Amino acid sequence: MTDHTSDAVPITVGPLYSAASADDGARRLLRHTVATVAYRGGKAVRNAPAGFGEFRVGETSRTPGQILAHIGDLFDWALCMAKGKQVWQDSVPLRWEHEVERFHAALGAFDAYLASDQPLARPAEMLFQGPVADALTHVGQICLLRRLADAPVRGENYAKAEIVAGRVGADQAASRVEFG
Repeated sequence: MTDHTSDAVPITVGPLYSAASADDGARRLLRHTVATVAYRGGKAVRNAPAGFGEFRVGETSRTPGQILAHIGDLFDWALCMAKGKQVWQDSVPLRWEHEVERFHAALGAFDAYLASDQPLARPAEMLFQGPVADALTHVGQICLLRRLADAPVRGENYAKAEIVAGRVGADQAASRVEFG
C-alpha cells in the first residue's frame, strides 16, 4: 500500500462563500419559494365557486376557508420567527374574498422582510421547513377540495411558469402550459 499523503501539495483556497453570501442565497431561494406559494396558491383560490370557502367533505374536515386562514397564520408566524419572536395565532376564517386578500398580504409582509436588509433571527432552512413547506401542502389541499367541489384547478407545468421573487400579490402571470 502506498502512502500518497507525502505527495500532497498544500493548496490555499479562499472561502468559497461568506456567511453573508450564503444567507443571501438562502434568502433568494426562500423569496422564490414564497413567490411559488403565491403563484400556486393564487391559482388555487382564484375563481372559486360561490360558497367554496364553506365546502366540507366530512364532519371533522377543515373547510377551504379554514385552510386558507391557516395559511395566513403560517405566514404571520413565519414573519414573527424571522424577527426573532415565537407567536402563533389561530385566526377565525374571514369571508372567502377577504381571506384571499389576507393570504396575499401575509405573503407580502413576509417577502418584504426577506427582501430587506434586516437579519433573519431563524435560519432560512427553518423558515422553509416549517411554515413555508406547510403552506405548500395546504395549497395542494385546496386544489384537491376544488376538484371534489366540481370546480377543479387546471394542472400546469409549473417548471415553465413565470414565477418571480417579490411577485406575491393576486396579480400573477398567466399560465404558460396548462393541462386538459
